[in-house]
Amino acid sequence: MANVAENIVKTLHANGIDRVYGIPGDSLNGFTDALRKDGTIRWVHVRHEESAAFAAAADAATTGELAVVAGSCGPGNLHLINGLYDANRSRVPVLAIAAQIPTTEIGTGYFQETHPQELFRECSVYVEYVADPKQMPRLLEIAMRAAIEERGVAVLVIPGDVALADIADDRAVVIERAQPVVLPNPAELEKAATLLNAAKNVTILAGAGVEGAHDEVIALADKLGAPIVHALRGKEFIEYDNPFDVGMTGLLGFASGFRAMEAADALLVLGSDFPYEQFYPDHAKTIQVDIRGAQLGKRHPLDLGLVGDVRATADALLPRVARKDDRSHLDDAIAHYRKTRKKLDELAVPAKGNRPIHPQYLARLLDEHAADDAIFTADVGSPTVWAARYLSMTEQRGLIGSFTHGSMANALMHGIGAQVAHPDRQVVALAGDGGLAMMLGELLTLTQNKLPVKTIVVNNSSLNFVELEMKAAGFVTYGTGLENPSFAAIAEAMGIFARRVERSEDLPDAVREVLAHDGPALLDVVTERQELSMPPAIEAAQVKGFALYAIRTVMSGRGDELLDLAKANWRQLF
Repeated sequence: MANVAENIVKTLHANGIDRVYGIPGDSLNGFTDALRKDGTIRWVHVRHEESAAFAAAADAATTGELAVVAGSCGPGNLHLINGLYDANRSRVPVLAIAAQIPTTEIGTGYFQETHPQELFRECSVYVEYVADPKQMPRLLEIAMRAAIEERGVAVLVIPGDVALADIADDRAVVIERAQPVVLPNPAELEKAATLLNAAKNVTILAGAGVEGAHDEVIALADKLGAPIVHALRGKEFIEYDNPFDVGMTGLLGFASGFRAMEAADALLVLGSDFPYEQFYPDHAKTIQVDIRGAQLGKRHPLDLGLVGDVRATADALLPRVARKDDRSHLDDAIAHYRKTRKKLDELAVPAKGNRPIHPQYLARLLDEHAADDAIFTADVGSPTVWAARYLSMTEQRGLIGSFTHGSMANALMHGIGAQVAHPDRQVVALAGDGGLAMMLGELLTLTQNKLPVKTIVVNNSSLNFVELEMKAAGFVTYGTGLENPSFAAIAEAMGIFARRVERSEDLPDAVREVLAHDGPALLDVVTERQELSMPPAIEAAQVKGFALYAIRTVMSGRGDELLDLAKANWRQLF
């Protein structure tokens, strides 16, 4: 008779799952032994459970399929939490098998005891404790279906003794994904069309919800004469082959994206949870389309909210809206975007003299030399800024990051999952020095699993974006400096091909060499610490903050930092 763990493995296999991320532990022995005996599912061994969860999130994000992670009881479960938060907030389907201490010891303060169902409640769409083998495989079916249909994390908490217990019902349930088309009713569509037809200047804000709706959104923009601004999570789905693209808005965005929204008298928000209220136009009629009704109006007051799939809704709006012959709003937005793009590109140049390398130049070279179907992962902080502004998307390229949860150290961990899921594609992890150092042991995961991830380190010896936030708020930077080793030397000691670059003239060849290497490779790039990533619109409070920062920095005896900042940013400040 099969046991619970063997039934789980059998069910995973029946659903086409051929890999599980995790670290073994005694409370997981039943599950890992079932994997060993089955032999059809790969155990992707990482060096930290947090990495396993982030890897599973990237796997699910890049495939659209259910990914699986497992952690042992107590600390193993706790280590999963940050990565599961990222997966759940990114709305990707992940099943977590969370082992628990023996059932007879629960409530006694036993070694490694926690209450996992409480720990995981806020980072999941479903979590349940399996107390009796008779609950299986029904709870497994419920959990898998919840993760897939609700696009989030489902957790099964299973004590080690329950995993080894015989199961009476050994069937392997196959989950068929439902594919409903959700569409607003005709009256709502007519109301939306009336608002759009009455407007002179329509701008579209596109988020992650435009995935799979590229052509329909482009067609709608063409008919409305609307520039398309994209949020960061919408970049990979709408930026490519898009003559209406005017860049991003928000803290990481372009002046052109900000201006296109400010100039609008109607804003059509498609599948976006863009959170920054200060970047929405106060004067425009706002129409929002989202598959989740609870998201409507969450970020900005609406004139009309529509619950619907973006692709189907855009397609239904097309025959209802009139073509706008006046293209002045669109033409102005595109002209402004070209000027903005030119200014940004002028910053992506080799540094002069003995200055450290400009991170914009590094990002530009990566964009030029990476594969047309590369998957990029970017650490939270300044690597995300440079990825957002300088990595161009194609229909085949991908860009993922911890863009909603905002965790450090995600790039390498996401890179692991993306590479496992796509062994034949180039994966480029744009990592900050602070982020890489936080999860440095995961470089060993690359070598042990023979994953050819290209890790590019933006090495500015600081928590760079935190420093920028301090300066903008008027604080003297404090506690942000990093005393870094040679990451290239560390990588080489781990069996990874590595190069370190400190001068701009050496960078192009190094980028080409690292990207062309047929195994895992790391490029350690010493970049400018004082580089400013300017927002698309500078508010009075930020000007005041920088002035206070300057005064306080001088008064604290660190005036040389201001001179260094001016030298680093002369080309964009003056």
